[in-house]
Amino acid sequence: MSESLKFIWGADMLSVNQVHQYYGGSHILRDVSVSTQVGEVTVLLGRNGVGKTTLLKSIMGLVPIRSGQVMMGTQDISTAKPYERAALGIGYVPQGREIFARLTVEDNLRMGLATCPAGTPIPQELFELFPVLHQMLHRRGGDLSGGQQQQLAIARALAFQPKVLVLDEPTEGIQPSIIKDIGRVIRRLADVGMQGQRMAILLCEQYYDFAQELADQYVVMERGEVIAQGPASEMADKNIRQLVSI
Repeated sequence: MSESLKFIWGADMLSVNQVHQYYGGSHILRDVSVSTQVGEVTVLLGRNGVGKTTLLKSIMGLVPIRSGQVMMGTQDISTAKPYERAALGIGYVPQGREIFARLTVEDNLRMGLATCPAGTPIPQELFELFPVLHQMLHRRGGDLSGGQQQQLAIARALAFQPKVLVLDEPTEGIQPSIIKDIGRVIRRLADVGMQGQRMAILLCEQYYDFAQELADQYVVMERGEVIAQGPASEMADKNIRQLVSI
């Protein structure tokens, strides 16, 4: 990581300010601003194809932005490499999980320690959050069920104990019992964190009831723009469900 890229605490843990992003001639993100704070879950809602995943990839540096800023604390990370953003404390769970199917659960978790010093142990707290992973530690990731793979993907992102956790539709294709488990973990990470360090959570989600239950703040996107945002307490009064229904 560049010597100039060091995390400095700010009012917002992670913020996106007036970001524009293009694919070729298509204007995908239009003046998008979103912020997250420690101890809170910010949910990102919207129909398919409105730019939510592109926004998360822009936050992680996987696609470039045309203008605007991505900030971590008071540090501008708009041009930082993905590994530099991870080293600053951003954990990312991509849509579709993207675990390493041929590697064991243990080796998948060790991949999450890539930004840590050599020999850093896997945090035992991960197995408190996801007990099934301890039971299947030596199984290949590809042998796990879809729900178990999602738990593994989240645990891998948590292995280096990030300050911010970004999740892209973690309930997609998951059975209801595991959805509840994942919801409890997300709430715990915001409220308590790992080793007492609470996290800021940015949750992109299609399942409205799951998102509303966890949300402290909400953001709704449509056609690449933010069309509504505010505290979760007003989601029902402002009929946010209708804005995101298919």
